[in-house]
Amino acid sequence: MSILTYVTGAAGFLGRHVARQLARQGCTVAGVGFDCWQGETPDAWGVRHWQDGAVTLELLESMAAEIGAPAAIIHCAGGSSVGYSIEHPREDFLATVCSAVDVLEFARLRAPAVRVIYPSSAAVYGASGALPLHETLPPAPISPYGLHKRMVEDLCRGHGARYGVPSALVRFFSLYGNGLRKQLLWDACTKARSGGFTFFGTGEEQRDWLHVEDAARLLVLAMDHATAESPAVNGATGVGVSIREILTRLGSLLSPPLQPGFSQAAKPGDPSHLVADVARVRAWGFTPQVPLDAGLAEYVRWFDVQHQERP
Repeated sequence: MSILTYVTGAAGFLGRHVARQLARQGCTVAGVGFDCWQGETPDAWGVRHWQDGAVTLELLESMAAEIGAPAAIIHCAGGSSVGYSIEHPREDFLATVCSAVDVLEFARLRAPAVRVIYPSSAAVYGASGALPLHETLPPAPISPYGLHKRMVEDLCRGHGARYGVPSALVRFFSLYGNGLRKQLLWDACTKARSGGFTFFGTGEEQRDWLHVEDAARLLVLAMDHATAESPAVNGATGVGVSIREILTRLGSLLSPPLQPGFSQAAKPGDPSHLVADVARVRAWGFTPQVPLDAGLAEYVRWFDVQHQERP
């Protein structure tokens, strides 16, 4: 009998890849969230049961009454942008923190054995000068996005300590891959279409890039490591790549090839360096499988298809 797993935000960039990975491993996937399938169908991504709507305790309870309580919830719903959180801190709080409260309350009240897996963010570290960033560093977020992620981590630990709800936290660094319609790579491909290729910052800022398919595999793996102690691991490769380098690699794949330029002005809320210590996640048995160059080439091909399909 397959394991029933709920994926919140299952129509989003990360959520749909998680749903497909779960389905590949034989799980029965129930997705919940806002319908942003953009012409695709939930079942094409492995979602057998789809529920449209905001993630609330009441909605989760109605799903459990209809299809059964899950063995795990991978909570991908919530805010996903530092910039948006700075402009709309209240909305980001409601989307990120309030939805997580309801997921944890559902687990406490209706499914006490459910494992809650939460994709957190390197934004919880803030502008720490330490490199690489280790999970034992004290959180010091500098954006509402990072603060709200930290709050959810604390909520998971609280529900574990007080009520025994098992959880695992994966602090993702820079995710990329097919389906990402925002952030650096999408902006770069979009600018290239209009003849521009200039970006914020100096280009020397470093990020730790992880393909979304590897991220999905890691979240599914985290189900085996959820405990009441809420262990946290970095979701990353451990390799820092400068913004200049990744845009140079991306630019070489464009037609015609382009070289990036930089404004020298930093973007608010963005630390200059985010590179992970990956010893803990390696101890879980996780090794990234998608090479950066292959992932970038795939992304450019996907972007071109999206552009061609626009009316």
